[in-house]
Amino acid sequence: MTLRSFVPLSALFLGLAFLLFAGGVNSLILPIRGELEGFTAASLGLLGTGWAIGYVLGCLRTAHLVARVGHVRVFGAMCAVATISVLLSLVFISPWVWIPLRGLSGFCFAGAAMVVESWLSDQADPKTRGKIFGIYTMVSLAATTAGQLALTMGDPSGFLFFVIAAIVYCMALLPTAVSAASNPTPLTTVKLDLPRLWRNSPIAVFAVLMVGVSNGAFGTLSAVYGARAGLEISDIAFFVALPVLAGALAQLPIGVLSDRMDRRVVLIGIAGVALAADAIFVFFIPEGVRANLIAASIFGAAVFSMYPIIVAHANDHAPPGTGIQVSGGLLLVFGVGTMVGPTAAGFAMTEFGNSSLFWITATAHALIILFGLVRLRVRTALPEEDKQAFRATPMGRNATPETSALAER
Repeated sequence: MTLRSFVPLSALFLGLAFLLFAGGVNSLILPIRGELEGFTAASLGLLGTGWAIGYVLGCLRTAHLVARVGHVRVFGAMCAVATISVLLSLVFISPWVWIPLRGLSGFCFAGAAMVVESWLSDQADPKTRGKIFGIYTMVSLAATTAGQLALTMGDPSGFLFFVIAAIVYCMALLPTAVSAASNPTPLTTVKLDLPRLWRNSPIAVFAVLMVGVSNGAFGTLSAVYGARAGLEISDIAFFVALPVLAGALAQLPIGVLSDRMDRRVVLIGIAGVALAADAIFVFFIPEGVRANLIAASIFGAAVFSMYPIIVAHANDHAPPGTGIQVSGGLLLVFGVGTMVGPTAAGFAMTEFGNSSLFWITATAHALIILFGLVRLRVRTALPEEDKQAFRATPMGRNATPETSALAER
């Protein structure tokens, strides 16, 4: 891929980076500020549920909006409304205002991401598509992590990080607004056909739902856990960001392993590691910054590498030409899990204490192991020659149906 061929896409990647950076700031400042304001863990958990509902609706409705008014207008509107939602969160410091605003932000974030992904998919030719998807994945990880780590640079009790998130959402508008890249083809539309997904791969449907519960709970309330465990703001940012980085690094070796053996066995093994990490937080309760960061990194390496293994296994069994529909359907099931997990964990933390967060994630991981063992007895492994090659993908919470389309094509 030459520099000359990359230049037309640079505006799209820059807009994507701004979008994900702002999303990273916004996703972390709200639970941290809410904890400082004395919000209950239950109300903070509902922030994650609100986001998940908005995000899934954004994945379902954006294609129709783009068909009516075009990519540029939809992207601009999504970034503008996301900016408004962040600033309103600063004006009204209340969980019951923040919850619907977080849902609105999730809708806009999903819509804007889908537009950028559609643009990238359309602009890439078959020879460069794999490299472009690799760059996309790296930009997604780096920008989101940078946004979260930005909170180490100031005081979350003021207005600074709300304003930073709003400014960067506005900055995401600029590269695409002045880009000469032509509008791409219509967006991918995906409908949730649960019976068809279940017939294709029961373990994929069940496991991705449980991973949604686990990752949604941790992604929403890990900052609250860190604050109540006595970590400083800078340490909380690393407590949230390091698991995601560990999961990204673990994808490649785990993916290679899953190409060489039954992916269900690999998934069960990863869930076992996740369950061991849950047990560390529940029974040993790490003390100090180093112990918490090490335990969180082990946890992240496991839980954030499950999603691509599940998608790969489902696609192995998918009929020819249905890969995008299967991956997109699993994403929606994952979204349902992320609606349930934060609410359950939030109420558990309010009623039973801080470690209840990891009781919820442990339950999800134990159920994956049990269901996986049952499926190993029911269905024989797919021959290795019939498998598709594993492909590293962005974490489920940052994926959309257009991510699946970009990867599959």
